[in-house]
Amino acid sequence: MQTRRETLHRSAVVAGLLAATGLFPQFALAYNKSAFDAKTMRDALKALGDGALVESKDVVIEGPDIAENGAVVPVGASTTLTGVRQIMMMVEKNPSPLAAVFNVNDSIEPNFKTRVKMGQTSDVYVVAVMADGRALFAKKEIKVTLGGCGG
Repeated sequence: MQTRRETLHRSAVVAGLLAATGLFPQFALAYNKSAFDAKTMRDALKALGDGALVESKDVVIEGPDIAENGAVVPVGASTTLTGVRQIMMMVEKNPSPLAAVFNVNDSIEPNFKTRVKMGQTSDVYVVAVMADGRALFAKKEIKVTLGGCGG
């Protein structure tokens, strides 16, 4: 049985080999610094080149109603829509609202779970950016009780 350390080491070696041979997916190496440094959700969306937000019941956000620790808030994002090219997670009241961006293609199911850091109670948005440029979203208020100004 492999230890966690051995598994991580082997994964890093394989990723390094794939990157060195050019077989690593190009978008996995992409990073949009201006989007992650943006101070408002609108500026982050503009940096990513996305249009106006439209609320959609086809975009699903998962998360607790109350987060006991704002440093590690579990958030999930999914959709059954076809033609999705990105899934973004944004925390409206964070100093830098863009928390995560997942690039999607037809081979990837748009269903992600991660943990985000929240400084205070805020609306959390999941945005599905479609191939045709539409930006569909769902939002949920998550109250933070520790490590922030939750109330």
